[in-house]
This record gives sequence, C-alpha cells and structure tokens, in this order.
Amino acid sequence: MSTINIPSMYLPAVRDLSAWAVVACDQFTSDGEYWRNLQAFVGDKPSTLNLIYPEIYLNHDPEERIRRINEKMYSYLNGGVFKRADGLILVERTTQSGTRTGIMLSIDLEDYSFLKGSSALIRSTEATIMERIPPRVKIRENAPIELPHIMLLYDDREGAVLSSVVRGQTVYDFDLNMGGGHVAGTLVSNPEEVLEKLYSLADTDGCMRRYGREERLLFLVGDGNHSLAAAKTCWDNLKENLTEEERLSHPARYALVEVVNLHDPALKFEPIHRFVRTDYPDMFMKNLSLGGEGRAVIAVHGRRGAIHFPADIPEGIRALDEYIASFISQYGGSVDYIHGDDELKELSREGVGIMLPAISKDDLFRYVIEGGNLPRKTFSMGDGNEKRYYIEAKAIK
Repeated sequence: MSTINIPSMYLPAVRDLSAWAVVACDQFTSDGEYWRNLQAFVGDKPSTLNLIYPEIYLNHDPEERIRRINEKMYSYLNGGVFKRADGLILVERTTQSGTRTGIMLSIDLEDYSFLKGSSALIRSTEATIMERIPPRVKIRENAPIELPHIMLLYDDREGAVLSSVVRGQTVYDFDLNMGGGHVAGTLVSNPEEVLEKLYSLADTDGCMRRYGREERLLFLVGDGNHSLAAAKTCWDNLKENLTEEERLSHPARYALVEVVNLHDPALKFEPIHRFVRTDYPDMFMKNLSLGGEGRAVIAVHGRRGAIHFPADIPEGIRALDEYIASFISQYGGSVDYIHGDDELKELSREGVGIMLPAISKDDLFRYVIEGGNLPRKTFSMGDGNEKRYYIEAKAIK
C-alpha cells in the first residue's frame, strides 16, 4: 500500500515561532477582533498569517489577497525562511483539554473521496458543501506550497500506533499565540514500523472485528474537510494533463495532514446544537415529531424539556435538519449551530433551541461505514483555540 507517505516538509527557520504559527483559517469567522489582535502580535515578522486566507476575509478583495499570498510563499521559499525536514513528525499539542498527540504524514489523494457512499480508504466524516470548494480551489491552484490544518482520525483503541513510535530529534517546541497552548514536534526514528501499525488498522480482519463488515477504512477527516476536498479537486484537475509517470510522483498528488487517534483522551467530542430563530415557536413545537427511543432536550422561552429522539443519532439529526429546513421555508426564520448548552438556553428566548445528544467515539467509524457521510455539523472536536496551528509546509508544485 502507498496510501500513507513519508513526506519531505518545509519547517520554519525563524527565530520567533510563536509569531510564525497561527490558527486554522476557518476559525473565529465572526470575530474580527481576534484576527486584528493576531495581526498586531505578528507585526512584520515571518508568519503563516501571510500564507493563508482567513475565511473571515473571503469577500475582501480575494484576487488581490490571493496574489499577495502566492507572492509571499515564493518570497519565503527563496529567502531562507524555511528549512527542509524529511520524515514523520510526532506532534504533541497541549490545551485546556490535555495533551493531544498526532503524527504528521502525507496521504495519496487517489485514496481519498468526499463523496457520500464512497468505499475509499480515506473518507470525509460529514457532508461536503460543494459550493465551499471553488473558493478554496482558487486559493490553492497557483500556490507552490500547502500548509495544512487538516486532521484525520484513525481508530486505534489499543493505542498500538503511538506505542510503536521511537522518538528522534525535537524540531520545534514553543508556546502558541492567542491562547492556543503549547506544541512540540519530534522526528520519528522508525517511520516504516509506524506506517505498518497504521495500515494494520484497515486490514479486512480488523475491520470485520470492529465494525462487523469487511469494508476497509483507514482514516476519517476530523477537521479541514473542505480544504482536503479542495486539494483533491485541484489534483483531479491537474492530473488530466500529466503522463502516467508524472502522475505517480507529482507533489500535488500527496496532501500533508496530521493524523490523531480517535480515542486520544484530549480529543473531545461535543454535540453541535440547533437554534431556530422564529416568531412561531409554538408552531415549531406542535409540528415537530421525530420519535425514537433516545432523548434530546428542547428549550423555548428559556425553559427546557425532553423530547423523543432516534437512537441512531445521525439519522435523528438528518430528520431534524430536514424538518427545520421545511419549517423555515414555510414560516420564515433562520437556523444557527451552537456549541454551548448555556448559550443555547439563553438564545431560546428568541426562538427554539434543540440540545442534541453527543455521538460516541466508539460509533463514529461504524456510522460512516453503514450510512456514509454524517449530516453537516453533527459534532465538534474542541474549541477554536484547540484547532491545528499552521507550522509545517509541503511543496505541491
């Protein structure tokens, strides 16, 4: 198998690593103050802030911003800002949730699909919103390098992968800006053995034992779903003009990612609640009937009560989302996705809040194998400041 590859990466050769690394571009999309404070902290120091497109600015002169990003990438590549590092990197990220341990590697985009019902070894977890891909393709298509905030999940309940790692040289160790905690990166001295452990998770016998099916599944996308989908789209567009030999070795075929054990204790799974802003909360309640043996909590006028909800949580969320869309089309209003219980209760004074149950980590891979992509916004993995920070880069041209 060649689904997983040992990458050749660019690491920062700069003095101030805290200014270099910034949070994933799809975070704090309504918090302009966060990004203004980050810009003030970075100043004119070399930083990945100059190499990414924060989504809060997607409608702010995109052509000019993309041009400046590509220009800065070449400037950094030619100006001694990067140094080369070959191998796997063990990433230890400490936040308020604990220390999360991942491994930087690259994956073959030929073995990844974001389409519902795919049997690829690497699949998206939630439904991909197709209209979100073209803007990301536009950002990536002329870039010489990629900087990943993509996190893939693997299902290793016994912890065999990380137990096999032999630590080598430390390549970075520093505090992250804007409340992001601390991160340390260490080269892995036995990469081939670690890859064998990862591959073993997707063998037929193991999948049959864990999920009751022979269908093989290696990674699920935890974060960065649309960024990885954009990488796949760019590769599919590019490969049409390449020879078979060129396709095998072209750097754009491989995407740099961090893989994390689904069962890492510092990886928190939390439900994403629904809030419907409406002038007709009583009508919403009257027509809502999901049934099922499970339970959800509904909040109206700041008061809470239990409702029936399907035991198959993804199916319940899918049915709820369909009902919400139908209700809004008939009565007007809007839907928002809320993480905190208290925030949802407070908002319910202006509409209806539905507090959803959390899916179990143990069920995630099985849900995707049996039913394909989960509904959009089924779960969240940690707060915004716990998301990946950009540190490493890889050539894609």
